[in-house]
Amino acid sequence: MENHLAPELEAKLNEMATKTGRATDELVQDAMASYLEEFVDVRRMLDRHYDEIKSSRTKPINGEMFFESLREREDELLKQRSPR
Repeated sequence: MENHLAPELEAKLNEMATKTGRATDELVQDAMASYLEEFVDVRRMLDRHYDEIKSSRTKPINGEMFFESLREREDELLKQRSPR
């Protein structure tokens, strides 16, 4: 497989290869393997959460209400910490 990198990214890759003494293709292989492993893990987690919501085992929350609640709790904590 052939892949073309942006010049800035290729320069970083070459610099890392020089610093580590490893071949650029080896660094790319390691980076892709790590990325894909993490991607698969995240995908599984999202699929599991989607299935839980779809089956009604988990109820979705309103994002705006959640963040408003979070802001209120933060304000309360800040009031408690401020000198009186």
